[in-house]
Amino acid sequence: MSPYLPILGIMVLAGAFLVISIALSAVTGPRRWNRRKYDSYECGIDPTPQPVGGGRFSIKFYLIAMLFIVFDIETIFLYPWAVTFNQLGLFALVEMVLFMVTVFIAYAYVWRRGGLEWD
Repeated sequence: MSPYLPILGIMVLAGAFLVISIALSAVTGPRRWNRRKYDSYECGIDPTPQPVGGGRFSIKFYLIAMLFIVFDIETIFLYPWAVTFNQLGLFALVEMVLFMVTVFIAYAYVWRRGGLEWD
């Protein structure tokens, strides 16, 4: 239990800081209600009313977000591999080629489906 004692102490300290901060903000904060204060804020422009269903977004927004995540994860895996390339050997080279082929297949699929064309 001895190695985990500092971690437990930090967690208790963080929890105490959280409780004290919330309690102090409730006690010392202003309590004036104002309609303007609780309105939605959109860059200084009055927000437009939303449709009952919440509105629909084009699937291209989600495709772009998923593409970003795929290539971001690829980059995260490529950096450590490139740094330790000489020590890893042939097995790591084969694994990285398989990984990049998988990512390229995802990229080709989105490209073929028209996900990269913004109309």
